[in-house]
Amino acid sequence: MATVTHDQALANARHLLAGQPAAALAQAQAIIEVVPTSAAAHRLAAHALRALGREDEAQAASLDAVGAAIHDPEMIAAALALAEDRLPDAEAALRGRLRDDATDVAAIRMLAEVAGRIGRYGDAEKLLMRAVELAPGFGAARANLATVYYKQNRFAEAVAALDSVLGDDPDNPAHANLKAAALGRIGGYDEAIALYEELTRRFPGHAKLWMSYGHMLKTVGRQDDSIAAYRHALATDPGLGEIWWSLANLKTIRFDAADRSAMEAALVDAAPTDEARADDRLHLHFALGKAYDDAGDHAAAFRHYAAGNAIRSAQLGYDPADTRATVDAIIAHFPAERFAAMAGAGAPDPDPIFVLGLPRAGSTLIEQILASHSAIEGTMELPDIPALALSLGRDAKGDPRRWVEALADLPSDALAELGRQFLARTAVQRKTDKPFYIDKLPNNWLYLPFIRLTLPGAKIIDARRHPLDCCWSNFRQHFAKGQAFSYGLEDIGAYYRDYVRLMAHIDAVQPGRVHRVIHEALLDDPEGEVRAMLSYLNVPFEEACLAFYANDRAVRTASSEQVRRPINRDGVDQWRPYDAWLDPLKAALGPVLEAYPGVPLLAD
Repeated sequence: MATVTHDQALANARHLLAGQPAAALAQAQAIIEVVPTSAAAHRLAAHALRALGREDEAQAASLDAVGAAIHDPEMIAAALALAEDRLPDAEAALRGRLRDDATDVAAIRMLAEVAGRIGRYGDAEKLLMRAVELAPGFGAARANLATVYYKQNRFAEAVAALDSVLGDDPDNPAHANLKAAALGRIGGYDEAIALYEELTRRFPGHAKLWMSYGHMLKTVGRQDDSIAAYRHALATDPGLGEIWWSLANLKTIRFDAADRSAMEAALVDAAPTDEARADDRLHLHFALGKAYDDAGDHAAAFRHYAAGNAIRSAQLGYDPADTRATVDAIIAHFPAERFAAMAGAGAPDPDPIFVLGLPRAGSTLIEQILASHSAIEGTMELPDIPALALSLGRDAKGDPRRWVEALADLPSDALAELGRQFLARTAVQRKTDKPFYIDKLPNNWLYLPFIRLTLPGAKIIDARRHPLDCCWSNFRQHFAKGQAFSYGLEDIGAYYRDYVRLMAHIDAVQPGRVHRVIHEALLDDPEGEVRAMLSYLNVPFEEACLAFYANDRAVRTASSEQVRRPINRDGVDQWRPYDAWLDPLKAALGPVLEAYPGVPLLAD
């Protein structure tokens, strides 16, 4: 069949489709007999079969169309644009395809990939749901949907989607790896570890798999096994900087001269001219900072910390003005009168306990202490409060950053619904029948009015640590994600100052609603501070809270190994050897540094 005849036949089939689906199907099948790679003919057959009520056959025809798309010049061009990261070109081509045929499943899936690459995960999800609806057997679309769920922190849904995908393709290592990672985010550690054990058996030379396995072992407290997994990964790929940083991030091991030499050699190999190795370089710099700190060479340590921070800062492009603007907006929109007017709204459930503050301020220690109580369950750092707040801003104001204005405009029933959404979203994290559970996301301090108004029955504990110890600890910490403020001394100081400014406002307009734990006071008088915390939470004192280090619960944060030891002062004054380099930090902190542990004036 010549090309012209092929096009005419397609046009005739489309004409028949509206009133004569059986004839359209016959025409489409005739085209397929001659041109089996005609994706358009397979889609027409799917349309006709649906019109005839033959849904199973229609879905199969849609899948045949996907397979035939690899021969379609337009789809090849769109795929090439995707591969070359020419996303506007790919999007324009795919939208053109879908204007001609909204059921082109291959084009729908590729357009979802475009949306995902630019962070429009909601759009990607809708597109993939449509693709799966048209072709339930389209495994690539289901796998993409699982990834989109994961990117949106909807880990239980990701696991469910991956179960379906793995049912059809049980030996796919990428799907098993993503499932293990998702299980780790909802507390399914045993199953995740079993998956990693199987994957590392199948792929013993895959360094990143061994690293992920090491992360999970670390989380459940199997430190020796974790170190062994990291060392195995390094034997496979000694230049993978993230593995060196993973060892450093255990906090409890000391690097020796051989380790330093190996890292310096890897850093030379990851030359600055090789942009693809930027992540290796920054991880190696952070790990070498720890290594030289172990050796007491503080000048070399600071040089490496500064280099790693500079790389990460350039990648993230943090602007401290954004945080300051949010704090300003909260103070302006939520005076005492606004809180009073909205009192009684929100979901009244008392279950959540929020432990917040800056990272590296002792929040994991507080969580571990509280999670040792018989009435309190520890979970992990949950992403749900920021996600709900930012979604509110995006939906109500067209800009996630405007969530403060959107929150101020909400009626009481909407506040209660948001509270119920948080409780529903976090239910998957609860593995016991204990009445209370902890959300230990430090960054929740910036969403305090959201918490107070949507969950007025929740308790809030502010973990605060000496500004120089806290900020220095952040500067030498590379975080797996987020915490963009932490990669510059001035930025960290400004962030800490805005945090104290907002907490002072909340103390003034909502007195007694937030219980503050000064880290140094907790070290000096553990029992007194623990009793005060439990009294605030209205639960009785239990000795187990003082023996928190015996609690074998899983801990995901950078402090996981530190909180498995009795209270100690190892982290106090760690900034002092670096005092000569901290003037930018001190200047940014300003009066906050002088006033600690008191509260400075709001008008700073």
